Amino acid sequence: MEGLPKFSDLPLNKGDPHHSAWGLYGKGDQLGFLNRLTDDVVLEAAKEIKTGVRISLNWPLDAQKDIPFFGRQVFHQHMYNKPPRVVNDDVWTFNSQSSSQWDGLRHFAYQKEAKFYNGVTMDDIHAEGSVVNGIGAWSEKGIVGRGVLLDFHSWRLENNIPYEPFKTGSIPLEQLKAVAEAQGVKIKFGDILIIRSGKAYGYMAAFSELKKDEIAALAKVMPPTFSGVEQSEEVLEWIWNNFSAVAGDQPSFECWPTQKDFMLHEVLLAGWGCPIGELFDLEALSEHCKKAGRWSFFITSEVCNVPGGVASPPNILAIF
Repeated sequence: MEGLPKFSDLPLNKGDPHHSAWGLYGKGDQLGFLNRLTDDVVLEAAKEIKTGVRISLNWPLDAQKDIPFFGRQVFHQHMYNKPPRVVNDDVWTFNSQSSSQWDGLRHFAYQKEAKFYNGVTMDDIHAEGSVVNGIGAWSEKGIVGRGVLLDFHSWRLENNIPYEPFKTGSIPLEQLKAVAEAQGVKIKFGDILIIRSGKAYGYMAAFSELKKDEIAALAKVMPPTFSGVEQSEEVLEWIWNNFSAVAGDQPSFECWPTQKDFMLHEVLLAGWGCPIGELFDLEALSEHCKKAGRWSFFITSEVCNVPGGVASPPNILAIF
C-alpha cells in the first residue's frame, strides 16, 4: 500500500510501545487495520463472487456448552410466551467471546504499559459513558473484503506434521507460507487471513469429542494451553505488510501462553488495531475450497452494534 510505513519504522513515535503504529490514521481513530479496507479494496474483493455459494463461519453461540474456557460465562436462552397472544419472546445472555468472535480494541492492552490502541487507558475505557475503542465503531462498514484460507490442517497431514490443540505449541510462519504456496494462493494487500489448524485435531472438533470431566479438567488449567500461530518478528512483519484482519479456529489465534516476551494480541490489537478472529468454524469452508480448487473468497462480517463493546460474534459469511 502506497504510503504505508515500513515495519522497520515501528514504533512510529518515540516512547510508544514496541511495534506500535499509534496515530497512523489519526489520534482518535477506532478502526485500525480496517482502514485498509477501502472502497477500492472491497470493490476488487467483490470479484471473488462467481457462483453465489455462501458458507457460514460461525459456531453456535452455545458451542462451548456449560464449561467454556478462560472462565467465560456460558450462553443462556430464556424463552417465554406472552399470553393471551400466541407469541414467544426470548432473552439471550452470553459472553461475547465464548464462541466465534472478533476481539475488539478494548479487549487486550500492552500489558507492561497498560495502554490500549492509540494510547487509550483503562480509566479512559471505564469512564462513565465512554465508548472509546468500542467495537460498535466497526459496525458502520463491517469487516468486508477478500478472505484467504490457509488450510494448515490438510497441508500438515500431507507432510506428517503433528499438531495438538490443547498443548502449547507454535505454527511457524515458514509452514504457513508453505501452505499458501501449495494452495497456489496469491496474497493481496488488505486480505483477511484465516487459518485452519485442523479437523480431527482442530480445537472445536476436539472439544466436542471430549468427555465432560476431561473438559472440566482442561478448563481448570491456568493459564490455558493452546497451540496457535508463533510469536515472532517475522509473523508480525508478514501481517503488517499484507492483511487487514486475522482469524483462525483456535481459541487464542496465537500460541498460548506466549513463548516470547511479548504477545501477538498486544501488537495486533493495542499496537495496530488489527481485528483478531477466534473459534471460527472452518470445516465447511475448507471442504468447499478443496472442491472448488480455490482458497480465496468474499467475506462479509457485521459485528454487533454495541457502543463500547469489547468483542462480538462475527456474523460472518464467505461468498464464492
